[in-house]
Amino acid sequence: MKRMMTAMALALATLSAPAFAEGDAVDAAVKDKLTAQLVAEGYEVRKIEAEDGLIEAYVVKDGETLQLFFDADLKPVEHSGDEG
Repeated sequence: MKRMMTAMALALATLSAPAFAEGDAVDAAVKDKLTAQLVAEGYEVRKIEAEDGLIEAYVVKDGETLQLFFDADLKPVEHSGDEG
């Protein structure tokens, strides 16, 4: 537990980099922070990637698969994609 807290503190210290660069890649430290945030909320994280300028997380909670979207500050945002 102490190692995890140390790793999280280290990850938070390196968050001065942009959340994602061109090419839809999300920084590893950002992925780690968002994963920790979502796990604390009871989600099982399957995948995190950048899409349309947002961070998209594929998660499972209570047997339901969801897509959650976040801005560069890891705040949840509403998203209406091209799904029809």
